[in-house]
Amino acid sequence: MSQSTLHPGATAPAIPTPSRLALMFGTRRDMIGLLIFAILILLVLPAALDLFRLNNVGKYLTYAFVAVGLVLCWGLGGVLSLGQGVFFGLGGYAMAMFLKLEASSPEATAIQSTPGIPDFMDWNQITQLPWFWEPFHNLGFTIIAIVALPTIFAYILGAMLFKRRVGGVYFAIITQAVASILTILIVGQQGLTGGINGITDLRTLLGWDIRDDSAKYILYYLNGALLIAVILVGQFIKNGKIGRILVALRDKEDRVRFTGYDVAAYKTFIFCVAAAFSGIGGAMFTLQVGFMSPSFVGIVPSIEMVVFCALGGRLSLLGAAYGALIVNYAKTVFSESFPELWLFAMGALFIGVVVAFPQGLAGLWQQYVQPSLIRLISRKPSATEPAGPTAPAPGE
Repeated sequence: MSQSTLHPGATAPAIPTPSRLALMFGTRRDMIGLLIFAILILLVLPAALDLFRLNNVGKYLTYAFVAVGLVLCWGLGGVLSLGQGVFFGLGGYAMAMFLKLEASSPEATAIQSTPGIPDFMDWNQITQLPWFWEPFHNLGFTIIAIVALPTIFAYILGAMLFKRRVGGVYFAIITQAVASILTILIVGQQGLTGGINGITDLRTLLGWDIRDDSAKYILYYLNGALLIAVILVGQFIKNGKIGRILVALRDKEDRVRFTGYDVAAYKTFIFCVAAAFSGIGGAMFTLQVGFMSPSFVGIVPSIEMVVFCALGGRLSLLGAAYGALIVNYAKTVFSESFPELWLFAMGALFIGVVVAFPQGLAGLWQQYVQPSLIRLISRKPSATEPAGPTAPAPGE
């Protein structure tokens, strides 16, 4: 009998499985990277920037929620969605509806023809609050709706398309069409949605003035903390069994289907997760900026969100977050001088990323910068080697 044969009654050695902490935080390098990112957005930037610039960074961070979701959906699962602005807008409008109802109390709207309803409804001669606005008087319902509405919409869309094996370019075009349809619907129903102007003049959250300077700092820190939590959830999915299956179906979908896995269910799941992340980002955008409009729902913002992910690295959660910060900062700086050229610059940037470095900034870091740093740090004199030239022994 060979030594590898088990004796009767003996049990096979257990295969070590990663702990929940290892799944969530990843490798040591992942933990260090996340710690550096947290220090940057929670300590360095608040100390270095004035309130106006910091509020801009907070707005950029809300787009990072979408970019992180795209890493899971597109980079991990191979599902390219060009309609993430839809889910961003659903979360943003849900929060805006709650804030608008709070700002439209009968006392605050006493000069209207119908007090107690939003001003744009009164302008459009609507005399009663629509039924689907009523639940948004409650903050608890609103918080649930911020996540549930994008998730349910993504589930319906994903279940219809993935079960029919619609994917690739066709899926991307359909999501783009959905973004266009929702934008037209929002603009057309001006009396119910605020139309092209969106929902504006948002002031308080449960009586707390969100326009105050101290409130802006609090919202910024809340925004950063939620983004870090979303990245941790993304790490948990990416490092677990679901993440490995998603990578397999991205590379060889037919093989995964032949082994018995429900490919449509996995694709729908990750599409819903990305939608939920986008909804949270949209809600934080509304709180951070103080309004929500259809200009953040349509095709152009949805494509810009894909660029954030592609530039940062569609396989890196932290890279996508950095990509959202960098592209939006560049947009702010560039558009101040050449506002009409920004879209051309965005297109050129996307083409450059695809052609020159398809793994984004994260790929450049991992392929070139990180190995150089490791070699630099590890370049130390060996313990057996003399530190320098030695003096000759006596008599030599």
